[in-house]
Amino acid sequence: MKESFIYIVSNKNRTVLYVGMTSNLLRRIEQHKDGNGSVFTKKYSVNELLYYEVFSNINLTIKREKQLKNWHKDWKWNLIKERNPELIDLYDGLRT
Repeated sequence: MKESFIYIVSNKNRTVLYVGMTSNLLRRIEQHKDGNGSVFTKKYSVNELLYYEVFSNINLTIKREKQLKNWHKDWKWNLIKERNPELIDLYDGLRT
């Protein structure tokens, strides 16, 4: 089965979070960085990748995305900080 991803992006000031899913994480983050993501991400300049998970089953990806979208903002921040305590943009690591 093809890989799919859930991801969390934020703006430079780390005041907004956006949870999304895609089958091509690199391309999707590039779209966000170019301002061609969703209307929400363009409006709030949400384009820095802080967290992602990889799945081999699209149904599990959809389920996880829905779960994370329903989480409180603090829960999302705790999840992000477990893997990315410095809150760096993970995009550069995808390109290597």
